[in-house]
Amino acid sequence: MRIKNKYKKPTTLRCCDAGGRCSTLVFVLSLLGCLLLLQLYSSVRQAERSGGESHLRTFYHHPQFRELQEAEEENLHVPPPKGKRSPRAVKRRPKRTTTLIEEFLDENSQMRHVFFPGRKRAIDPMQADEIDKYQYYPGRMWLDTDGHPIQAHGGGILYDKNSKTYYWYGEYKDGPTYHAHKKGAARVDIIGVGCYSSKDLWTWKHEGVVLAAEETNETHDLHKSNVLERPKVIYNEKTEKYVMWMHIDDTNYTKASVGVAISDTPDGPFDYLGSQRPHGYESRDMTVFKDDDGAAYIIYSSEDNSELHIGPLTEDYLNVTSLMRRVLVGQHREAPALFKHQGTYYMITSGCTGWAPNEAMAHAAESIMGPWETMGNPCMGGNKMFRLTTFFAQSTFVLPIPDFPGMFIFMADRWNPADLRDSRYVWLPLIVAGPADEPLEYSFGFPWWSRVSIYWHRKWRLPQGWNPFQIM
Repeated sequence: MRIKNKYKKPTTLRCCDAGGRCSTLVFVLSLLGCLLLLQLYSSVRQAERSGGESHLRTFYHHPQFRELQEAEEENLHVPPPKGKRSPRAVKRRPKRTTTLIEEFLDENSQMRHVFFPGRKRAIDPMQADEIDKYQYYPGRMWLDTDGHPIQAHGGGILYDKNSKTYYWYGEYKDGPTYHAHKKGAARVDIIGVGCYSSKDLWTWKHEGVVLAAEETNETHDLHKSNVLERPKVIYNEKTEKYVMWMHIDDTNYTKASVGVAISDTPDGPFDYLGSQRPHGYESRDMTVFKDDDGAAYIIYSSEDNSELHIGPLTEDYLNVTSLMRRVLVGQHREAPALFKHQGTYYMITSGCTGWAPNEAMAHAAESIMGPWETMGNPCMGGNKMFRLTTFFAQSTFVLPIPDFPGMFIFMADRWNPADLRDSRYVWLPLIVAGPADEPLEYSFGFPWWSRVSIYWHRKWRLPQGWNPFQIM
């Protein structure tokens, strides 16, 4: 039995009464400490970026920069259906209003010319007058120097420092669209990877199909009955090889692999090395990213497109290492397009809705391996449906613009599932500037990073004075 010593003086502080004032005080002090640490971190981040802010202010006050930030609005109205319905039919079942997405997917829509303007309105660098010279028209047909529509879908751009030339690689889809079976997705047989070269990012010369399909060997990854999507090329300074990574699949999208090819020159031909499931996981939409230090990474949709996987490539860029991180788990994102600005990694992704367009999301991270935070929809202008469908397009690549830090070209595909060879390109200015206006999805408060904005314009051009040959 424990006997209480009534003469013993208490040795504890008399601050913890029944109301729990001590616990409250500790909590308040802890919260204040956390806020002070957050403020300190914010100040350090601001100081780290202040070195580049003075240079950025000059760019931000550039008249054309301000014009690019003035996104244009669109007032599209779905036309009434052709033909009159009987009053009896109207009373029995009022017809549901057709949505813009349904009009977009309908090859017989009265609005077809809005989404896919005819050849008379094509971008033709060889015939353009001074007013249209260097103007980008998102969604219009884009012709190469031979007068043929550019076939570089789901592609990306490599700036080759050796030749001071831009190379645009993408899916060459100049074939008939069909369905392999009743429930199969629209497809075009593999033709290969198209390559185009340019000195100004507007006039493109066709360099040919630099990785061609296999016509006879049905067991080959590149047999025409299979799938080749989203080719991307990076250059390895150590091996002096141009390395191409791509999504390789079968007709039913069950192979879910990546393929690798190499070349001694940017205009090919590329030699196919084979395919694999990176890290042992299925891989569908993918891209590769080369960092400032020369390290390269692969990013791919996996686990039924429910998450993205990121991992470094080997030093020769021909394989993956054992290191891998799962990011954006459960968010069902695909079509990743990565870029970097002032030490922060950014990524644009799309949702998973087949050929139908959907809402883009911007993400950011301090380390490419994560954690990645979702910042919200980056699309500005157009109208609500334009913003919810990424301007009726899907991300594929983000290209930095030399001499204008914080400005990029957002490259996207406007898919035409009725005729995939007639899919269009949507290139728009992407600008990283100003505070983010949406709180992070997983973190407390607002992000430290600048807002990512993609501005809609019916036509636009790069700021005058940009140097296409600036080393990036």
